[in-house]
Amino acid sequence: MIESLAAVQQQLQITRAQIQDVQARYNNLQQEVAASSHKARMAARLDQSSSYQTILDDFEKTELALAKEQKRYTDESPIIQQLKEQRQNQLILLKRESNQLLEDIKPSTDNEIQTEGADPQLLQELIQVQTTALGLIANEKSLAETEQKLRLEFSRYPSVLAQYNRLLPEVQAKRKQLEQLLQTQQSLGLKIAQGGLAWEVLEEPSLGKLTGINRLSLLLGGVVLSPILGIAIALSWGMFTRTIYSTKELQQSTNLRLLGSVPKLAPRGLKKWLPNISGHKQNNIASTFAETDSWLPCHETLDILYQNLQISKSPLPFKSLMFTSALSGEGKTTVLLGLAASAARMHRRILLIDANLRYPHLHKMLQLSNDWGLSLLLLDETSNHIHNYIQPVHPLIDVLTAGPKPEDTIRLLSSQRMKELIKGFEQSYDLVLVDAPPILGTADARILAGYCHEIVMVGRMGQLTQGDLMQAQEILSHLNLIGIIANGVRSHQQV
Repeated sequence: MIESLAAVQQQLQITRAQIQDVQARYNNLQQEVAASSHKARMAARLDQSSSYQTILDDFEKTELALAKEQKRYTDESPIIQQLKEQRQNQLILLKRESNQLLEDIKPSTDNEIQTEGADPQLLQELIQVQTTALGLIANEKSLAETEQKLRLEFSRYPSVLAQYNRLLPEVQAKRKQLEQLLQTQQSLGLKIAQGGLAWEVLEEPSLGKLTGINRLSLLLGGVVLSPILGIAIALSWGMFTRTIYSTKELQQSTNLRLLGSVPKLAPRGLKKWLPNISGHKQNNIASTFAETDSWLPCHETLDILYQNLQISKSPLPFKSLMFTSALSGEGKTTVLLGLAASAARMHRRILLIDANLRYPHLHKMLQLSNDWGLSLLLLDETSNHIHNYIQPVHPLIDVLTAGPKPEDTIRLLSSQRMKELIKGFEQSYDLVLVDAPPILGTADARILAGYCHEIVMVGRMGQLTQGDLMQAQEILSHLNLIGIIANGVRSHQQV
């Protein structure tokens, strides 16, 4: 708005300067036209006077006679002297007669311009200058009105800005509420898609009339059938929501391949198990696991798990592996770290990717900075600075944290950039392990599943229910799900 006002003011100044120049030219032309008209009127008056014309004719004859006699006589000749005196007298008479004739003819004033007898070329130029002046005056008036309107709007700007600042918090609150409602709608849509058909009431229910059945018979039937129906519903509900506590129950509840069982690992034991994960590099890889004697059974379990993954049903060796679970808190991040340590023991270069952009956890376990990570890398379209987002925590293990929480995780994860990053990482590392969000509740894990070669589920014993397991298996059934890992298994239940 300020730039528009300045432009209008500058144009107004230019227009006013042009008006002044045109006005000066117009005044000069008026004077020239008036002078031309005055001379024309004087000449016309003299031409119309017979006495003036007679004296003028006599004066011209005397001039001719004088010129003729000057060729024959000298200036001292009486004839020449007589002709000169006669000419002088005639000249005085001409001036006297012209003064009498032109005495009532006055020059025109500025208010009354006489154009009679004026030069036609001057009159045409005067009309053109007058037309230009009228156009400039109209333009000046329009610019002045525009300037006034802009000044009025500019004076209202502070009040509009104050009103905007007053309404902004309310708009932000409504926007946040709308985002929450959209997330709830998405979650309900997923639950409806996973749980069955969405029922719709087509007609309001109404009370009917009981015909053909005795009330006593109905009461007896209700007494007999109610316990049976109650027991059946309880058994069905218990079967669906029953918690799985052992690998045996897990194998009985699903047809998924059990890839391995992992005991419960405490955070203190995990740090002792991976002493080099904190970021202190050592040149000798073998010395990295020098303090793992007390955890040798866990190493063997994870080594077996790694070997089971290597000989999975996939015909080609996998390069990227996504870890997910039915719900959060089932320990998939811990299992993923253990698998990375086992692969590093076998001299594999590993990249861990925390793809849980909503609730990242990997950087907390490894005590890494999450100021930059996958979310910012997805926004960065260049491929020259990818190494700046990756944090090495071991000579053979690199970590890509989730990064700051984005506003739209679906848009980032479903972008072509995410697919290209996974392919690029598969070429740079021996194994890419993706820590994905839970499969139930959001669509993030389903999107990531399409980018990875194989998918592994992690279920915590004592927390995973048959219903959650069946829903998660149903969602991943059309994807490359190779099996499930039982986490938190007691030592006597390991397989």
